[in-house]
Amino acid sequence: MKRLLIVGMMIVALLAGPVQAVEPVKIGMITTLSTKAGYLGEEIRDGFQLAIDQENGRLGGVPVELLVDDDGRKPEKAKQIAERLIKRDGVKIMTGIVFSNVAIAVVPKVVQQDVIYVSANAGPSLLAGKGCHRNYFNVAYQNDNLDEVVGKYVTEAGFKNVYLLAPNYPAGKDHLGGFKRYYQGAIAGEVYTKLGQSDYAAEIAALRAAKPDAVFFFLPGGMGINFLKQYAQAGLNQTTPVFGPAFSFDERLLQAVKDAAIGVKNGSQWSHDLNNPANRQFVAAFKTAYGRTPTLYASQGYDAARLLGSALKQVDGDVSNPDALRDAIRKADFATERGKFAFSANQHPVQDIYIREVIIDAYGNYTNKTLKAVFTDHSNVYVAQCKME
Repeated sequence: MKRLLIVGMMIVALLAGPVQAVEPVKIGMITTLSTKAGYLGEEIRDGFQLAIDQENGRLGGVPVELLVDDDGRKPEKAKQIAERLIKRDGVKIMTGIVFSNVAIAVVPKVVQQDVIYVSANAGPSLLAGKGCHRNYFNVAYQNDNLDEVVGKYVTEAGFKNVYLLAPNYPAGKDHLGGFKRYYQGAIAGEVYTKLGQSDYAAEIAALRAAKPDAVFFFLPGGMGINFLKQYAQAGLNQTTPVFGPAFSFDERLLQAVKDAAIGVKNGSQWSHDLNNPANRQFVAAFKTAYGRTPTLYASQGYDAARLLGSALKQVDGDVSNPDALRDAIRKADFATERGKFAFSANQHPVQDIYIREVIIDAYGNYTNKTLKAVFTDHSNVYVAQCKME
């Protein structure tokens, strides 16, 4: 009897044919891995990959394949990569762009093709306001957010004449606009530099002549390294304090700038010392995997992956129905290392935003210490402009 049962099962198995392997969901990541800003994309990629590795090649229990390509910080190259990912690889989900000018060039065309784009960094005002779209989500911030918090803090700290500096591209204007929205004092000067500039001698000379009582700047990546070093060499860090968003004070940048950044206050939606279970797990896992402290870019990459994992789980890995996938993403049903997170009506974060201070920790590392939350459940000013398509 037992033998007949076994034979019967073998026949059923043969008739059923071979077991089909589940095709992984392809996720396209366009990011900056070259130029002096290349480490920004590395952080986003590594944070995203960590989430995949923690699930043994899955997100939300669904097998995924991450397709990564370097945009070289060039909008045209990024557009070509996006087209290839969609037409050749059949990608239905994208992420990873670092710079706002690249995002503005790529995202509108991508989302019109029913591809979901989840930003793990760039959050230009155009895509939050009049250019918003049902297929575009930002899990990181809206560009202005980390400057608004500094503007409020600087005002409360009693500074009344601040000099402003940023690169001349969409994010630069967003960031200075965000600062001015909450800052209530005078503007000693407002200067826009070349994107990717390395020599700030002329700007520092003009700044010194303006005699501000503080400086606010947005210069991410290598630009921030060069400016802070030159600012300290000019002796201005001893007389005129510097403030900025977290992008110029991430943990990798600080290892290059060192003492020139000590004491600087900066705004961020995340820090490695936020005391919640999800953050403690993430920071420990990232250090184990990569041998370094994660930056906010890594946390954003990780959150982008975790958000997508929560959505893929809800739709059982079926990305053929963009309506269902969008609805699942909007729920934001995942444990973020920021402690709490929700989407606003224009699909950008509602979250707490903090002021941090650059310090040397007990182990001699240059890092950030969270001082306090200045905003709680903070959204963005562009919600009213967004007429979701």
